[in-house]
Amino acid sequence: MTARAASRADAAAVAALVRAAEEALTGSSRIGEEDVADWWGLLDFADSRLFEESGDAVAVCWVIRRGDAAEAWGFVHPDRLGRGLGSALLEHTEARARELGLSRIRHGAIAADDRARAFFEAHGYEEVRRFWEMAIELREPPPEIRLPGGMKIESFREEDARAFHAAAGEAFAEEWGFAPLPFDEWWRFRSQAEDFDPTLWFLVRDGDEVAAVCRCDANRLGGGFVGMLGVRKPWRKRGLGLALLQHSFREFYARGERRVALGVDSENPTGATRLYERAGMHVESEFVVFGRELA
Repeated sequence: MTARAASRADAAAVAALVRAAEEALTGSSRIGEEDVADWWGLLDFADSRLFEESGDAVAVCWVIRRGDAAEAWGFVHPDRLGRGLGSALLEHTEARARELGLSRIRHGAIAADDRARAFFEAHGYEEVRRFWEMAIELREPPPEIRLPGGMKIESFREEDARAFHAAAGEAFAEEWGFAPLPFDEWWRFRSQAEDFDPTLWFLVRDGDEVAAVCRCDANRLGGGFVGMLGVRKPWRKRGLGLALLQHSFREFYARGERRVALGVDSENPTGATRLYERAGMHVESEFVVFGRELA
């Protein structure tokens, strides 16, 4: 068995590894190469570790800085469990987090993985949050929602980038674990992504103000994906979030996509989970975040 840093070229092999792990626990998985590449968008590959045996990826982990915390993920192929790989992954992620000068680490895991829970709790971690992947199968395009006060949904233009970034930062400021990127770093990350498609970015403008924003991606989790949807506080409770969500559904439907998914904090303070349920979405999978302080 060998171990090395991962690279972008490993995304397909890592996707297959993650699929195998998820299928063993839940019976299904939609993870693809594009999903892994998106997860790795902000990754310094020196902060990753890929274990291979006979040329096959059998375990992987990575760490990404989120403010003063390390966000870590690790997966072991179900056929290689019980061989110490989980401990090796945890050792690597904690060591890298310390080298980055971070005081806290958070590890994600599939909620159905009781073995992972026991493992993390034995190493001093405790559950701190749960996230859902929600989805909808579109049988027809949803109706357009008329916005109040003459507001309307617009397609993103590059000159909107700074206002879009600022509006998203304000909308998510009170979200658990939110760590905003400076504009230049955010724009470089988004605009230089392999599948950057600004025609799937939308905003609601109220006069000169950007009131709400939505960024979508194609080819995520087996269909369309709503990567971010945020409404600034002064414009909440006015139907803007639902209107943007329905607009995204219609756009994906027009492109031939019938399945649309998104990720959401199960304890989202703005009521996003209720909004998504009202739009016809349902929970498909659940993930747990385990955290601990680093000495």
